[in-house]
Amino acid sequence: MSNLLSEKKEYCGLFGIFGDDKAVEKTYFGLHSLQHRGQESAGIASSDGETIQCYTGMGTVRRVFRNGQEIFDKLSGPMAIGHVRYSTTGSSKSFNSQPLLCEYSYGQVAVANNGNLINASLLRDEYEAYGSIFKSTTDTEIIIHLLAKPTHVSNQDSLAHVLNHLQGAYSLLFLFADRIEAARDPCGIRPLCIGQTDGGAYVFASETCAFDAVNAKFVREVEPGEIVRLDKDGLSSRFFVKPGTVKPAHCIFEHIYFAKQNSTIFGENVHEFRKRLGRELAVEHPAEADVVIPVPDSGTSAAIGYAEQSKIPFDMGLVRSHYVGRTFISPDQKVRELEVKLKLSVVNEVVRGKRIVVVDDSIVRGTTTRGKIRTLRRAGAKEIHMRVSCPPLRHPCFYGIDFPTKEELLANGRDLDQIRDFLEVDSVGYMLLEGLLSCASLPADHYCTACWSGEYPIPVDVAVNKFDMESYQSRMLDGLSETDD
Repeated sequence: MSNLLSEKKEYCGLFGIFGDDKAVEKTYFGLHSLQHRGQESAGIASSDGETIQCYTGMGTVRRVFRNGQEIFDKLSGPMAIGHVRYSTTGSSKSFNSQPLLCEYSYGQVAVANNGNLINASLLRDEYEAYGSIFKSTTDTEIIIHLLAKPTHVSNQDSLAHVLNHLQGAYSLLFLFADRIEAARDPCGIRPLCIGQTDGGAYVFASETCAFDAVNAKFVREVEPGEIVRLDKDGLSSRFFVKPGTVKPAHCIFEHIYFAKQNSTIFGENVHEFRKRLGRELAVEHPAEADVVIPVPDSGTSAAIGYAEQSKIPFDMGLVRSHYVGRTFISPDQKVRELEVKLKLSVVNEVVRGKRIVVVDDSIVRGTTTRGKIRTLRRAGAKEIHMRVSCPPLRHPCFYGIDFPTKEELLANGRDLDQIRDFLEVDSVGYMLLEGLLSCASLPADHYCTACWSGEYPIPVDVAVNKFDMESYQSRMLDGLSETDD
């Protein structure tokens, strides 16, 4: 399946709200604002205090909930959680849509996850050996089986006990009939924030941009290793690992690429952070040029910073179409190349006859970037200087970003001259890791840098494959039976 992957991909977004008569509708709008984190599937689970109802489907939030009010009426209740998905474990199939709703000895529970459990396959093998039956191939379902295990259920704090069995990156929302519980892994790799609406309802979201959609104010982040509970008595908190015993390892790629510019995560605004990257990039890799252009949208803020620092004019030489689907899921290389051309158009007047600096957030495989460079050449660019606001990606991520394998990464086994030649640019400059970390507000050792350094904060003994938990046969059978949702 790896030959279908072209570049980096988003993973998942979470939203939850407790104590609001319009909980389902607000969850819909919250998910819509998190759509950039996943477009494969979407879902909402809600509770009226006694029974949980869930609705999921394949596609964007707007597509899944295209019957709007009819679905909202079925999901009515004062508490809800929602999920948008890009698969990092398991295929893009309807049975992997989240939230996952199940029933066990303590009643119903719906679970939504953003992250990747590196020990999921081992746990699944163990549980299947003892007769457990799984209905999906996503790592999130492992958590439900852990919750249902009799020796775990009898534990005084069964949820905390279960979380201590998990290894990897996760931000989790649990919807029980009478409450919502949120949890974040001990390293705090993935973001999860708490907000509060004007009406006093508490809100959870992967990014603070979702709070703007429901008129909520940012309160604080869920701390690494913390469980936050929302019920009729309000907000309460406990830790399943002792605070301070595990060093934070926040995914700095959230700031570089994934998060929306108006979000605040890990204590700072994404747009301002990316501008600092651009200014540092201009210091590390100056260029004699006539114009600075970004690869939109994630490269725009860094390009602004580069232009400010270098005193070279900023302009939009590439324009993105927001109506083209995800190019990386097309099974044919020629179709993918055509989709890339449709997705990014050149403003000829901006680049013709000029020396241009092209700023992007990162380069993964490089084939898509090379296609953009060739388009700029055809438009008449005199010189093209590629500048990248992070170091060369040389190692895969096992914590929730679906990068290609190490062998497919452009920077693996290539020096800068070889990368320059591959991209067909006049020069190339990557941000130094030290420079990148100097732009962050937290200490350098509070971030995960594994995709550049190869130093994984949570040891990965065996490389984790996206399809570890499903067989070829199950994928084929599902492909034959699935209908368009």
